Amino acid sequence: MVAKRLTVAQRKEIFRELVEIQDSLQDVRKSRQIIMEKHRITDRQLRKIEDEGIRRQWPPLDLDN
Repeated sequence: MVAKRLTVAQRKEIFRELVEIQDSLQDVRKSRQIIMEKHRITDRQLRKIEDEGIRRQWPPLDLDN
């Protein structure tokens, strides 16, 4: 799969969806697979988005703000 460029808004949306699915499924591997298939992104891209979202406290992590 060819990696595609994603905007910050797209990455934030992917991160939000990932966190919500992980919260509901309690299955990290399955939730990653769902997001990769839905958004047609690679595992590497998703891991970078996860790291960025955690580092920058993207929603839904910034609940105190």
